[in-house]
Amino acid sequence: MGFYHEKVIKGTTTVGIRIRDGVILAADKRATAGYYIAHKNVDKIIRVDDRAALTTAGLVADAQVLANFLRIEAKYYKYITGKPMSIKAMASLLSILLNTSKYFPYIVQLLLGGYDDAPRLFAIEWFGDVTAEPFTATGSGSPIAIGVIEENYREDMSIDNAVKLAIRAITAATKRDSASGEGIDVAVITKEGFKKLSYKLSQTLS
Repeated sequence: MGFYHEKVIKGTTTVGIRIRDGVILAADKRATAGYYIAHKNVDKIIRVDDRAALTTAGLVADAQVLANFLRIEAKYYKYITGKPMSIKAMASLLSILLNTSKYFPYIVQLLLGGYDDAPRLFAIEWFGDVTAEPFTATGSGSPIAIGVIEENYREDMSIDNAVKLAIRAITAATKRDSASGEGIDVAVITKEGFKKLSYKLSQTLS
């Protein structure tokens, strides 16, 4: 089991970019178990509600459990208070859960992006560390992806250019990281809501 955990957490590329008008999340679609390509059409961006989503790297089951937990808690909070949970509160809730489970940890790296009164992006590690970021990346392809983003990022860039940058970062990772590939999912979250896009690698490489 330890071998399987070690191998799975390394295989993927997800990125998050926060700009003035929203948050862009992107991820490849390949799932690996060691050197084996287990699936070629995995959705690594999980919608929490109309203005928040998670990207997942690590064990799929753990990520799904955490996403379902957050989705239910956010819905319950809105039902009780009459207003949506803030993105920072969502990040804090996940942080507490991960930290209290650190002796039997969820094997995940998460990016939480969303829009409440402003765009927000948080990186959440598997022991509960939380950092607010303008841009970040997770998974085995992250060193390649983060270099592409860092070189080209501007907070005032347009949504379209931020989407293109996220796609470029994931595409670059797929060229050098064998655990990333197949296609790219992109989520755009603005004050208008949530939008999901999908691309084949052949579209991004042309």
